[in-house]
Amino acid sequence: MELETMGWISLLPAIIAIVLSFATKNTIVALLVACFVGTLVSGQGLLGLPTIIKEACGTTSFSWVMLLNLYIAIIVAFFHKTGAIQAFSDWVHNKNLSRKGTQLVAWVLGIFVYFSDSFSPLFVGTVMRDISDRAKISKEKLSYIADSTAAPVSVLVPVTGWAAYLMSLAVGVGCIVTQDDAQALFLKAIPLNFYPLFAVVLVGLVASGIVKDYGPMKKAEKRAIEEGKVLRDGATPLIGKELIEMKPYEGIKPNVALNFVVPVVMIITIALGTFFTLGSAKTMEAFLYTCIFMAVSMLIQGIPFKEVMETVTVGIKSGVPAVTLLALAYSVNALSKTMGTANFIVSSCSGFLTPAVLPAIIFVVACIMAFATGSSWGTFAICMPIALPLAFAYTDGQLTTLVVACFAAVAGGGVFGDHCSPLSDTTILASTGAGADHIDHVKTQLPYSLTCGVLAFIGYLILGFTSL
Repeated sequence: MELETMGWISLLPAIIAIVLSFATKNTIVALLVACFVGTLVSGQGLLGLPTIIKEACGTTSFSWVMLLNLYIAIIVAFFHKTGAIQAFSDWVHNKNLSRKGTQLVAWVLGIFVYFSDSFSPLFVGTVMRDISDRAKISKEKLSYIADSTAAPVSVLVPVTGWAAYLMSLAVGVGCIVTQDDAQALFLKAIPLNFYPLFAVVLVGLVASGIVKDYGPMKKAEKRAIEEGKVLRDGATPLIGKELIEMKPYEGIKPNVALNFVVPVVMIITIALGTFFTLGSAKTMEAFLYTCIFMAVSMLIQGIPFKEVMETVTVGIKSGVPAVTLLALAYSVNALSKTMGTANFIVSSCSGFLTPAVLPAIIFVVACIMAFATGSSWGTFAICMPIALPLAFAYTDGQLTTLVVACFAAVAGGGVFGDHCSPLSDTTILASTGAGADHIDHVKTQLPYSLTCGVLAFIGYLILGFTSL
């Protein structure tokens, strides 16, 4: 299958963005340079940069994640203004949770809020931020826990948007004729979806202390414990300072039930309710109506209208850094699509495939593609229509372990890139929720992600040479 691509040069924007992100520790500058170089080498000229940003940001996908981020920022501002976050933090602190207990609570929260990989890291980071600060847990560790229980869990549960999307890509391929066939394939693939399974388990093992921290995370945790610095000196947290410095309104008594528990339950109820009744979780709408509810409840509690509106403004300002980063990340992703980055990666690996190594190679290709583009769903869209027909070609159209393993390999590989690439929206949202420096989050999480990736690769090789 011949795929349209500009060849090796299509890798240039992604390589520049990733290398400069680590070299300069300034992701915005890195992404801007990547976009500029990408538009030049793709022949779009000097005016290509504003055009690609405009087109990338003028999509429903970007609008959705931007609004989601801003609504959550407003809700977090409301949490601070009503004193709800502080009161909840005090309540948890009075339970005398250890560092280990605090990390395990964050892990369980991430697994519980599985229906949206965008909501999960923001929710876990926001709820646990003050609590983890008190426990002297580094921002890097909190963002890792929030990130590695977001996309990895979403891709393992059959009642999420991820599952529906993956199933839809399988329908019409080989013997997968109906949605029921695709659902059966998804369910069979869960135990073979090695990467997200390993990722979620590793978080629990690290949080409980069974597996000791290693790599840059070990240094970050040592700093937090010994010096009390949850952020390194010179770090730039991906959250507006206005929100960090906001003080609760002094005219009311904090009400954890009304100002925290009810809004959280409302978000989860609307999201899950719409998923089961409409077939799609209306997460962004859930946050919008929760914003309205919280604004009204604050007015009823006696907070002046002007104060409520100023809180909304502060919330929006605090979300601007993340939205800026998202806009540029989407622009690099759009460039990668235009230049055929994913197609080049797939084409480069098509000449040395055999049934025994097929799942392992497909997994590696999906990992590289998702990490380079920052898009798991884009990876699914490119990889699945190639991987499944290849697998069925080796099985004469029958649904065998090879087909199931290849389906799982695409899903797991896409998740790898989605939750550890500096270009991924989920990675950015995890940094935002925890209030972490974005590149610090990526650097400290990457060794854990690579550990799970290597284990998954070995798992697919063993499966390939023993069961296929």
